Amino acid sequence: MSLALAVLLAMLVMTLILRLPIGFGMLISGVAYLLVKRQDLGLVAEQVLNGMYNGYVLLAVPLFIFAAAVMNSGTVSERLFEFALAIVGRLRGGLAHVNIIVSVIFSGMSGSAIADAAGPGLVSIRMMTKNGYSPEFSGALTAASSTIGPIIPPSIPLVIYALISSASVGALFLGGVIPGFMMALALMVAVHFVAKKRNLPREAPVPWRDYPRVMVRGFLPLTLPVVLLGGIYSGVFTPTEAASVAALYALFLASVVYRALTWRRLFEILIESSKASASVTLIIASAFVINYAFTAERVPALVADWLTGLHLSQLGFLMVVNVLFLVLGCFLDTSIMLLVLVPILLPAAKLLEIDLVHFGVVLVVNMMIGLVTPPFGMLLFVINALAGVPLKGMIHEAWIFIGVLIVALFLMTVFPQTVLWLPHMLGYGVT
Repeated sequence: MSLALAVLLAMLVMTLILRLPIGFGMLISGVAYLLVKRQDLGLVAEQVLNGMYNGYVLLAVPLFIFAAAVMNSGTVSERLFEFALAIVGRLRGGLAHVNIIVSVIFSGMSGSAIADAAGPGLVSIRMMTKNGYSPEFSGALTAASSTIGPIIPPSIPLVIYALISSASVGALFLGGVIPGFMMALALMVAVHFVAKKRNLPREAPVPWRDYPRVMVRGFLPLTLPVVLLGGIYSGVFTPTEAASVAALYALFLASVVYRALTWRRLFEILIESSKASASVTLIIASAFVINYAFTAERVPALVADWLTGLHLSQLGFLMVVNVLFLVLGCFLDTSIMLLVLVPILLPAAKLLEIDLVHFGVVLVVNMMIGLVTPPFGMLLFVINALAGVPLKGMIHEAWIFIGVLIVALFLMTVFPQTVLWLPHMLGYGVT
């Protein structure tokens, strides 16, 4: 290991220990590497900017962030909750099942786990606690169900993975559909057993005469995923253009149809979305600098040579990566794993001829589980901050949901067709 690389890793560890924002930590570490190597900072900055500006797919990220913020500001969350209640409310633990179904539906609009937890997730927690569920159970389930958001398309992490790996965004979006439903089913099975054990309540059935009203109220938000996926796979627009359609559609619903968006609130949303987009952009730009350093030091090639020297099969490699990411997900931010560790592992995956769509979906599912695993589960902290749910109690309740999500991850790792069947059916070849 060269002195410059040692300095980079030491600075990265130090900034993580000091809990600096991830983007600043990676940027400081990358600049320290360049200074030790006596390289031209301006030249590297130019290469980073060219890499970002040439990444057309990256434009989708701020647009999906804006669309999710608009959806959360209107009455969409309440409409989706009412729709899901009509479908599964009569099951034992009905509101817990509703929580999961709402996450599945909202995942087709936002592409973000944080947006899911902060929007419909808060509505679910309030309704569950009001009807006798413990805040800790409600918060833990909301955190777990929010992980579905970036798996069912659209997905911000899959867009960023596509930028890194050059895999097809359309194939990745399709590849996330079945795994997303597998995660939802796994959580509903867990809720079923908890509901029986704790004798959780059933909700009063929605009268048949009210079904048309409920369906009409939920119809327009439910059409957004259909419009997005239909447009992408019919060739009407690209995945990046789909983000623009999502933002415009969300704005139209919230301001014109539901009249729930004032000019003042729109301005606040624009500010919030700009800040969130700037934060993501800073993290990506910083990751480019780190990856520049790793590439210059031949780290990806060395890791690829080491892993191939172990003579692992495709499944063996995926299992090793899964265990590694599950452990690191307890301590590291998703951004670091996605933007720093994934580029290191990609050459080895290519040498083993692992399908990059399968690889990407499995890794993103793994990273989403990391958002719930203590001690640094980001979604647990978000719910603690927004809903005031005690963190210790949520961690205790979350383990059963983490367990079933890991089982779902294992199944989609062992059986690649759970990811690849839908892309192949619609004409996307193996990458």
